[in-house]
Amino acid sequence: MEIEIQVNTGLKRYTAQVKRFQSLIALFILCVTLTLLTDKFLTVDNAWNVMRQISVNICIATGMTLVVLTAGIDLSVGSVLALSGAVAAGLLKNGLPVPSINLFVGFTVLGAVLAGLMVGAALGFFNGWTITKFKVPPFVATLAMLTIARGLTFLWTKGYPISNLGNDFDYIGMGWFLGVPLPVWISIIVVVVAVLLTRQTRLGRYVYAIGGNESAARLSGININKVKLVVYAIAGGLAAVGGIMITSRLDSAQPNAGISYELDAIAAVVIGGTSLSGGKGSILGTVLGAVIIGVLNNGLVLLDVSPFWQQVVKGAVILLAVIIDRSGSKADA
Repeated sequence: MEIEIQVNTGLKRYTAQVKRFQSLIALFILCVTLTLLTDKFLTVDNAWNVMRQISVNICIATGMTLVVLTAGIDLSVGSVLALSGAVAAGLLKNGLPVPSINLFVGFTVLGAVLAGLMVGAALGFFNGWTITKFKVPPFVATLAMLTIARGLTFLWTKGYPISNLGNDFDYIGMGWFLGVPLPVWISIIVVVVAVLLTRQTRLGRYVYAIGGNESAARLSGININKVKLVVYAIAGGLAAVGGIMITSRLDSAQPNAGISYELDAIAAVVIGGTSLSGGKGSILGTVLGAVIIGVLNNGLVLLDVSPFWQQVVKGAVILLAVIIDRSGSKADA
């Protein structure tokens, strides 16, 4: 009997260790598989290319992690990304004319970037306000914003790309600093700040408390609505960061930019170990999940897999990640 207990205890510890490092194990297996299937994968140029591409998803998924930790969801980040990038590009390229008072306001690169970030944060704040003020489920509120922001993007751009934005703006997405692409530096800064926020601040503790048990958090005196407003505003602002990086890298604001980016962000969050039920997960886990999604996307392209099959594979990965998440939740219960 004692031996059986020891075996069961050892098995539980082994299972817990495997579960803890399952994302890292999956990434290792994926990299080994792609290395064997194509000689284009394990190269320096491709590594930098992957890092530059996943930088956008890391920023978006970091904001998504904060939202999911509160047991929420944000389906609008792809559209918010597009609108924020388009606003920044439009203000930089065309300025802001005010015919009624014969005024024209020009924008520098910094001014245009700040305007784009403000648009993203404002849309995220509006999501949070709708959810907290009118008790609209996050899924519904952010699904509505997905459509609204996309429509506003087409209205702002009139359905045409805004291109030729200048070398200074292009440097944000294409430049290098200390031998590393600038988007990678931006994503590192975002991650460091988010890790400090979740681990070292009162807001971070409140986020976990709300996701773990919202009723208990309210009874303990936490202002639930205020925290959610801040979290959704941060998510919108980080989506705007991604939008500016993409717009800069392409030297063009595309009206249809960011389509399905919310799926990659959610996949990164879930694969990284953050529970969709809220209250459990980490920013660093999300970073690992974003790397897995980025490597998978890159590998499918290098293997010349049809874009249609790429969608199938990514959807299957998301479904598998959610199943693992739900299975883990039942096991813990």
